[in-house]
Amino acid sequence: MKIFLLALSLILPLAATAQMPVERAVAITFDDLPFASVPTEDNAALEHMSGRLLQSIQASHVPTVGFVNEAKLYREGNLDPARVEWLRRWLAAGFELGNHTYSHPSLNRVPLDAFEADLLRGETVTRPLLQSAGQTLRWFRHPFLHLGKTPEVRAAFQDFLTGHGYRAAPVTVNNSEWMFAVAYARAQAQGDQDSARRIGAAYVPYMEAVFARTEQLALDLFGRNIPHVLVLHANSLNADYFAALAAMLKQRGYRFINLDQALQDRAYLSSMAYEGNEGESWLEGWSRAAGLRPSQQAPVPALVKQWAGAAAIRGY
Repeated sequence: MKIFLLALSLILPLAATAQMPVERAVAITFDDLPFASVPTEDNAALEHMSGRLLQSIQASHVPTVGFVNEAKLYREGNLDPARVEWLRRWLAAGFELGNHTYSHPSLNRVPLDAFEADLLRGETVTRPLLQSAGQTLRWFRHPFLHLGKTPEVRAAFQDFLTGHGYRAAPVTVNNSEWMFAVAYARAQAQGDQDSARRIGAAYVPYMEAVFARTEQLALDLFGRNIPHVLVLHANSLNADYFAALAAMLKQRGYRFINLDQALQDRAYLSSMAYEGNEGESWLEGWSRAAGLRPSQQAPVPALVKQWAGAAAIRGY
């Protein structure tokens, strides 16, 4: 914590005197590849969803990293070639893949050695795919944004990541997109197209409120805009509404950058060291470590909570 505060103290004076840039930038990432929160796990439906999502990302000219849960590449205990092919298409589209563990455990809930083993199991397919595309597996995203409950666990896991050639991919734009996606998928599965439409229609306005809050958090902490990192998921909601989301961000003055470019900003010199609330973004953690209290997150509409059901309570 002392090291974090020292690093932050070096950043904040620079930020306070810096002229606030007009331009905004965001790196967009997708978790839970090859799919998450879809009405069915039928491969034909999943292939349709995956194709629409890739097409939408490409059409919006958004560079991205997709973080893979390799457990979802298997059906009835066997590796499914069709699902591996979806990852190849992701690479063929010019995107990158990262490791999101094999089975999506929480570092706050399982022993460190078990978590590390699950991470290594989660690179069995992805690493050779990247190598065949001339790339290196280098990004890791913590499931649930759970970074470990103690400084000792966090430090040991960071050493593990470094030793295996990984860099942790931060998130600064905390949001409940996953809840919208669960609600949207359930409405679709039950054939309630009106509710699905209403959930989808509420998604982009909600995300605009999320970004307004995030922008203010950055101004409060750094005195300027910073390049943000947004986490979304590979789901039917984004297959249908990502283009509208990207259009909203462009209207707010954002340009789309890759993860490397975002992390060049001096704001990312400090790791997320706060040990309090689970599942917070790095920006929220930095704010708490600096003695600031982040504002309440943007509210999720009641209709979305109703359709999300128990998932809205327990978290994704």
